Amino acid sequence: MRWKETFIPTLKELPAEAEITSHRLMLRAGLMRKLTSGVYTYLPLGIRAIKKVEAIVREEMDGAGGTELLLPILHPAELWRESRRWDHYGVELMRIKDRHGRNFALGPTHEEVITDLLRGEIRSYRDLPILLYQIQTKFRDEIRPRFGVIRAREFLMKDAYSFHPDESSLNQTYQRMYQAYSRIFTRCGLSFRPVEADSGAIGGDVTHEFMVLAQNGESEVLTCPGCGYAATQERAESRTSKPVDEAPLAKELVHTPGLKTVEEVSGFLGVEPKRLVKTILYRTDGGFVAALIRGDREINEIKLMRALGVEDLQMATPDEILRLTGAPLGFSGPVGLEGVGILADYSLQGGGNFVVGANREDHHLINVNYGRDFRVDGFFDLLLAQKGDSCARCGKPLSSGRGIEVGQIFKLGTKYSESMKAHFLDQKGKERPFVMGCYGIGITRTVAAVIEQYHDQDGIIWPLSVAPYQVLILPLNITHPPSKEAAEKLYSQLGDLEVLLDDREERAGVKFKDADLVGIPLRVTIGERSLQEGKVEIKLRSEPTSISVSIEEVPQKVRSLLEKISSLAKVDSQCNIGRMKSPLDEIYEQGINEKE
Repeated sequence: MRWKETFIPTLKELPAEAEITSHRLMLRAGLMRKLTSGVYTYLPLGIRAIKKVEAIVREEMDGAGGTELLLPILHPAELWRESRRWDHYGVELMRIKDRHGRNFALGPTHEEVITDLLRGEIRSYRDLPILLYQIQTKFRDEIRPRFGVIRAREFLMKDAYSFHPDESSLNQTYQRMYQAYSRIFTRCGLSFRPVEADSGAIGGDVTHEFMVLAQNGESEVLTCPGCGYAATQERAESRTSKPVDEAPLAKELVHTPGLKTVEEVSGFLGVEPKRLVKTILYRTDGGFVAALIRGDREINEIKLMRALGVEDLQMATPDEILRLTGAPLGFSGPVGLEGVGILADYSLQGGGNFVVGANREDHHLINVNYGRDFRVDGFFDLLLAQKGDSCARCGKPLSSGRGIEVGQIFKLGTKYSESMKAHFLDQKGKERPFVMGCYGIGITRTVAAVIEQYHDQDGIIWPLSVAPYQVLILPLNITHPPSKEAAEKLYSQLGDLEVLLDDREERAGVKFKDADLVGIPLRVTIGERSLQEGKVEIKLRSEPTSISVSIEEVPQKVRSLLEKISSLAKVDSQCNIGRMKSPLDEIYEQGINEKE
């Protein structure tokens, strides 16, 4: 392709709206343009990179036994009501009405649609298991779209769904998908790690996210250097230090005028924040509950929902708190709290002499002890885990890093098949619900994740496997007849490769800056002076130096170099990219020897 025949509108200035590297570079390198908040147009370079990722995904999904189909984007509300997600999915569900006033959703995911399809087509265990996938645009009404395509309202996704007669069959497919995902992200050149995660609105008991390690990642990942445990912060299990075992003191009511926050109360009373117990009231479908946690920590509402076995949880309003406790917000406590279920975090178990709200305005209770002064319906892991907490499995301190989720796999079980009455007949002729799994990859998000890992101060450094083009031919002066002739000849000789010819009548400095910005892996530079000696320069975008090669040798050198880049892209056993020996080393040494 010739630069002038395609559409690559590069930008010199940093886009003010872009917060992270991939967002800035996707705009500056002309991969995409913003239409409105969270919605982008993908330009020729961007769509070529996207198609490269799609091709890798299709090859691995087909190899793992998947079959591609295409499901509708427009979903009737009735299907989502069957699964009970029309109300529970939340405000991110993009809802519309047709001219007849009927409700629809623009699909953020397709569990309901695929379940509806299969319940009408598969009746026997003999037709199971089956794995179906699609690559399609998805819609989510993000409250705050950010980071470009990392968190967008419209994005491209591969979603797959498997149907099984039993858990054993699901486990086999889940493992195949785990391995297929590992191959996909390895082939994309990514350094990544599978971690335990929360299933969120999708549901299911077991799920893994595939996290690309990146400084600008929006997710915090906690890992244990001792046993290798890894999980997102929302899912991570941890343990904090045990409370000090001390003799119970006499409970006492203390006047704390206008003091509501942990910092205010602990400072006034001269105690450590961890001595305080926060009583947080929530409303659920089954009634009100109170969650008790240490004053110096944050609650993990996902863990609380799991402990309660509910899918919806809302913080109590100030009016509800006043009605339940008799006091305004900021003075709630467990002592004398009636008609409310009470759950406490493990970090409070065995401790005592706590400071709690007195359920009385401008008052707190000190020296409050579990058992003597208040009841608890159960102890659970309710804290939002953080760096330095003890690993729940081996006790070593947890480490923290940032990651971008590019894929997630779920064991759904019978969540959808039971609610939507999707059944099959087993070997004994008994009707049973399908056992399901689902598996998603963010295609556009993967492209952004590649850029987050592969860039420098000058622009993108594409891995060969997902680069829009493999080779850039750059004549410094296209109006110089010998340079133009040489460029055209090389363009023809390399026609079997993915080649971009920069045929613009621009200054050399502009061309070099754009070359670094768009990040094509291999550049062949044709200059007037070097051409007089029958030489051109070859440079890898990932390397600081270039080599001089005779123009007759360029086709063979380029193909050899691309082959070396491909073969030397090694990944270690933890799926972390190892530092490659430069394929230029050998050719550079040959160039030195030729000069001598």
